[in-house]
Amino acid sequence: MKTPKILIAIAFATVGHYGHAEDLPHTAATPILVELFTSEGCSSCPPADAVLQKMDASQPIPGAQLIVLSEHVDYWDHDGWKDAYSSHLVTERQIAYVHALRLSEPYTPQIIVDGAAELRLNSGQPISQILRPAPASQKVQVRIGPITVEAKKPPLLRTHIETDSISDKQNADVYVAVALDHAESQVLHGENGGRHLQHVAVLESLTKIGKLEKGKSFARDFQAKLTPALDSANIRIVVFLQEPGPGRVVGAAMQKYSAQ
Repeated sequence: MKTPKILIAIAFATVGHYGHAEDLPHTAATPILVELFTSEGCSSCPPADAVLQKMDASQPIPGAQLIVLSEHVDYWDHDGWKDAYSSHLVTERQIAYVHALRLSEPYTPQIIVDGAAELRLNSGQPISQILRPAPASQKVQVRIGPITVEAKKPPLLRTHIETDSISDKQNADVYVAVALDHAESQVLHGENGGRHLQHVAVLESLTKIGKLEKGKSFARDFQAKLTPALDSANIRIVVFLQEPGPGRVVGAAMQKYSAQ
């Protein structure tokens, strides 16, 4: 599950191909879900974490909104450092992608785009070029209502999810991801021992809240209990519609929590 060290240099080089958010046209953007399977115990992962942060901050694809998720697997946790953000459910999600997409194996860092394709950072092709065709695919509109956090023990997050109807596509499952907007760690042991690592959109929980049926729209309230130690000001919500399999992502939206 380890990756060639050449990935590190190419991942950093790829960042240089990005444009800047201010260069993009201010039009309705097509959402693209980018899932990075990563681990703090993997020495090849920090450059990929940096690429994901760059995607999130600079939004390099005209006409697209890259909605990112950093998903930490747990199979590195026995190699000297237990990743505090890791989850076996994330490992199972990655394995399900490997089977559905007929990939050779799960590894880190591994990027899945819109549930339909693997993005290899060491392909030698700029990421902006790889992802550029994606906005051409039509997506179902997803809307996230205002996010509130009630000061209970534990804190309770509430919002409302709505979508347009799905027509020419098959049914899709509706998922809500609660993620840390940003996270940092001082790694003491393992392959990254001594390094200060930074992450963006770190998955805290993933919940399937229903199904979007063909020809119908979807609307539902959502609530989730937050970890008491979690800073509610450091939360983002990602909602995505995914065909069973796991299959293609046919709609997505992201919203950050604001206490104001």
